[in-house]
Amino acid sequence: MFYLVKAPWLIQKLYRDRAWKFKTREKKIWFTFDDGPNPETTPFILEQLAKYDAKATFFCVGQQVEKYPDLFHQIRLQGHSVGNHTYSHLNGWKTKSKKYFEDVQRASALIESHLFRPPYGRLTKFQAKTLTGSALQMKIVMWDVLSGDFDTRISPEHCYLNVVRNAGEGSIVVFHDSTKSFPNTKEALPESLKYFKERGFIFEYI
Repeated sequence: MFYLVKAPWLIQKLYRDRAWKFKTREKKIWFTFDDGPNPETTPFILEQLAKYDAKATFFCVGQQVEKYPDLFHQIRLQGHSVGNHTYSHLNGWKTKSKKYFEDVQRASALIESHLFRPPYGRLTKFQAKTLTGSALQMKIVMWDVLSGDFDTRISPEHCYLNVVRNAGEGSIVVFHDSTKSFPNTKEALPESLKYFKERGFIFEYI
């Protein structure tokens, strides 16, 4: 499994139609969570965010929202924002565009948001252009830093270090709201929140 913890500057420049990080001179950081809601993980994540007075953005999978509407409602109730992560977690590179758009719109019926994050960060230029076009007007949100919590080969400490060594003012950081990632997330997330809180950062939602 190959992935880059820090999104390369060149990639960010090539795909300017997508949000990678925010320009700010203030100590603000954006934590995001993909793939939920999930009864095993979402309550813990919400508890930690509340503990550190942090707001975040949850990119939800439509299937999960359909299964756990109460958890989805709880995310909103606690003041966090939500985004569309497709209905069935499709890889845009491996999915015909017609099917991909249908899947996104199916999720949109459950997740009222103009924010969109492609699963695996993968979608074609045509898919991106259509999603951000006049008909759908979605905002594609990528990331500046991947925590790597989904990587079962690394330790929670490694995951934590991925975040604190690479994130800073304006960073969009990715964690996951999933069973697979939880062994790393449950330790790395509280420590990451604590680290930035102690340094005067404000946790924002998109």
